[in-house]
Amino acid sequence: MKILNRCVARVLIVCTLGIGMPLPVSAGIVTTDQVVVGADRDQVRSFLDRADVRAQMEALGVDAGATRARVDALSDEEARDLAARIGELPAGGSVVGVLFAIFIILLITDILGLTKIFPFTRSVR
Repeated sequence: MKILNRCVARVLIVCTLGIGMPLPVSAGIVTTDQVVVGADRDQVRSFLDRADVRAQMEALGVDAGATRARVDALSDEEARDLAARIGELPAGGSVVGVLFAIFIILLITDILGLTKIFPFTRSVR
């Protein structure tokens, strides 16, 4: 029993000493642009998760998983532009315009060789 008490006491001493030691912390400043871009990407993702948009994308032959991956791969400027286009649509308005914009963005990135979604495109690279 003495051996167990000594072992527990040693562990507790080490733990108590460890509590007082400061841990290294790293923090960075988050700019407003970074927060807004994250919100823009979330807005585009929530738009693409709608059932009517998903059905239209499937009718065009675009996979939902590939679309999510493409939204993640968008640059900050492209995400901001796409979110602005979604925000400019009238309430209950045409989804076809936004789907067309997404299709064009996907097509351009396919042609540039950044992705391979459409089988009918050939990469420039």
